[in-house]
Amino acid sequence: MHNHPKAEDYLVIASYAGRVAIGLGATLAVPLLVAIVEGEWSVLVDLVICAAACLFSGAALAMLMPDDARPGWLHGMVATAVSWLFVMLLAAIPYWLSGHYGSYIDCLFDAMSGFTTTGLTLVTDLDHLSAALNTWRHVVTFIGGQGVVVLALSFLIGGSAGNYELYVGEAKDERLFPSVLHTAKAIWKISAAYFAVGVATLWATGIAIGLPVKAAFYHGAWIYLAAWSTGGFAPMSQNFLYYHSAAFDAVGVAFFVAGSLNFALHHAVLTGNRREMLKNVETVSFFITFICLFSVITAGLTRAGVYPGFVALMRKGFFHAISAHTTTGFMTVSARQFSLEWGDLALGGMVVAMMIGGSASSTAGGIKGLRVGAIWLAMRQEIRRLLLPRGAVFTKKFHLIEDRFLGDEQIKGFALVTALYVGMWALATIAGMVAGYPAVDSAFEAASVSGNVGLSIGITSPSMPDFLKMAYILIMWAGRLEFMAVLALGGFVAAAVRRRR
Repeated sequence: MHNHPKAEDYLVIASYAGRVAIGLGATLAVPLLVAIVEGEWSVLVDLVICAAACLFSGAALAMLMPDDARPGWLHGMVATAVSWLFVMLLAAIPYWLSGHYGSYIDCLFDAMSGFTTTGLTLVTDLDHLSAALNTWRHVVTFIGGQGVVVLALSFLIGGSAGNYELYVGEAKDERLFPSVLHTAKAIWKISAAYFAVGVATLWATGIAIGLPVKAAFYHGAWIYLAAWSTGGFAPMSQNFLYYHSAAFDAVGVAFFVAGSLNFALHHAVLTGNRREMLKNVETVSFFITFICLFSVITAGLTRAGVYPGFVALMRKGFFHAISAHTTTGFMTVSARQFSLEWGDLALGGMVVAMMIGGSASSTAGGIKGLRVGAIWLAMRQEIRRLLLPRGAVFTKKFHLIEDRFLGDEQIKGFALVTALYVGMWALATIAGMVAGYPAVDSAFEAASVSGNVGLSIGITSPSMPDFLKMAYILIMWAGRLEFMAVLALGGFVAAAVRRRR
């Protein structure tokens, strides 16, 4: 791409966004089928309108690719950022037509919350949502977990130039195969394999706890789609509390922990390298940070005297600690209980857990265990260097599927993204305070939004100011893409403005 964008650059970016929109339109087949089976004809019309908007606008934009175009790094990055905003606008159409939202901003909020696997929602009367619309909410989350660009790479874009840039722009940099196309398809195959096991297990568990067979199937499918995607959306307003079952909680935990792990790690384990679970820097980092933070949360809850028994402490404290750290956002308490009962120490532990998040190249959000682990190793190795005799030589490295060199540039990159997350969290906290919410509540909600978690302390609601809704939408988007694609878009827009001047 040139220093100043030209017409060809706009066409390349629009073409990629169009192909992503076509992929989104194809996925509407799932809720459309549910609408037909359930006889939800008004919802069927809403979904058809959305599908038509996706397919027609996508086809029109996809045809804009110049024959002699040579997509580059910046094209892919900018196209990724633009595509996420474009599909947000399209995915919100059925929400708005349903009448379950107070404004189109609320619909956009839920669409971005789904795609970023955040799980915060502004829907009204969730308990009476149609099966088809509930399916669409969870399909959006599932797509977002794997990646909307990964969807397009798998089935539409093929082997064209710019694929790697699109893939990296979506905050995925682990290749399971040399080809990005094969890697994208492998991600969907891994998710599909878990889907069969997950839905079957949750369906059986739902029946065992007393749900009717058909309801158990729908709930099992919806919860799996959200759990694997660490999304936090649930079909009922009580979230996981609706099920009142330790067994259902445990099955849910198993799948959202699995969803928070790197796709490369899943591939390694599924192909026989099970020892990777014990050596991987991300799993080791996650285990250590979770134990430390759960201890802090437990101490806070014990001091507050909220859950006096061990079983209650595990059902509430452990569940929410692991839900926060994996950035899933499932809840078994009401939002205001966090603020009124948990105390500042426990909430502080939850904030840090939400900010750290899960693994890189997974469905999880947050700073990521890879960065936390690598920064810690770099600090430890720097201390070791200072203690060794002058001139001593040793190699800085970490293990992620294979032993990797930990260079200064890589450490700077990890530290930069970490600083950006912390800075964004601080700005989101200030935004909440400007809107009139208490500092602790604002910090908690900001961590949930920045880390794409979905736990709420009660701020996220249809009544919150529109400026805060828009701020949260942008924060969810930037956090999910881990800033690089968003910064590229900002640079592209700045260059375009300079050219006009």
